[in-house]
Amino acid sequence: QVQLVESGGGLVQAGGSLRLSCVASGRTFSMYNMAWFRQALGKEREFVAAISWSGRNTGYADSVKGRFTISRDNAKNTVFLQMNGLKPEDTAVYYCAARFGTWTISPADFGSWGQGTQVTVSS
Repeated sequence: QVQLVESGGGLVQAGGSLRLSCVASGRTFSMYNMAWFRQALGKEREFVAAISWSGRNTGYADSVKGRFTISRDNAKNTVFLQMNGLKPEDTAVYYCAARFGTWTISPADFGSWGQGTQVTVSS
């Protein structure tokens, strides 16, 4: 497994942008599919975006398509989430997750998680 540390969260006004980063430990980062999930207060954790180990394949939740972009730099063991056009409903704790294996967007299938970073969008 890999250890994950997120950063980049904060408070932003609606319409603004943030870029989240997730740095992974270990030399096998390039073998992992990576994803971002989020959990708003009182709600279940939900899928946001995912990227395959090679970076060739990506997937997004309908709620963020066209606004968020996931990317990775395997040389730096880092995955990013660029968030543009933020809305108050994007307010949540954002988690980075890693999976070694087949493509999936179910949080139950991800074995490694970061501690989360808070994103708050004011109206």
